[in-house]
Amino acid sequence: MHIGLFFGSFNPIHIGHLALANYMSSYTNMQQVWLVVSPHNPLKNKSQLLNQNDRLQLVNLALDFHPTIKASNFEFDLPQPSYTINTLARLKEKFPEHEFSLIMGQDNLQSFNKWKNYEEILKRHHIYVYPRPNCSPSDFDTHPNVHLTEAPMMDISSTFIRNAIKEKKDVQFFMHPKVWEEIDLMNYYKK
Repeated sequence: MHIGLFFGSFNPIHIGHLALANYMSSYTNMQQVWLVVSPHNPLKNKSQLLNQNDRLQLVNLALDFHPTIKASNFEFDLPQPSYTINTLARLKEKFPEHEFSLIMGQDNLQSFNKWKNYEEILKRHHIYVYPRPNCSPSDFDTHPNVHLTEAPMMDISSTFIRNAIKEKKDVQFFMHPKVWEEIDLMNYYKK
């Protein structure tokens, strides 16, 4: 099975994440998309993160038993911070029958050379890239394993949502209704 790995903090998951995952599972040759909740992205500040299990719960609520998009806690038991090269190696060990591709935004592709062992990732895996606002072409755009998609441009971020919640703004339509209900009920991101 060809599986697309959409790594993220999902802090919180929002409609942009869901629309992109849906696009990738519908418009590419990927049979499933796994939303891999990262306990700690080495390029992000961990103190801003909601607990990993709470973020996973929000992703599960958002997916609502979707047939081709799944939540994954695969990185929870791996050493932190999470490096994609290590996760990919462990996934291949555990699921040798699957082919794994990466899903990333154009902004991440621009800084891909900062990733640990990025050359190895590029050699062994395909990368499906969705457009991001204000991104210029990168050196990786023409690599044979990089596929620039025509996914809709999503100019929405988890940071925007967290800040809006702190400011007591109504952002319920930026998230799946069950995610919004849980965030409101649990008072997530209000402080």
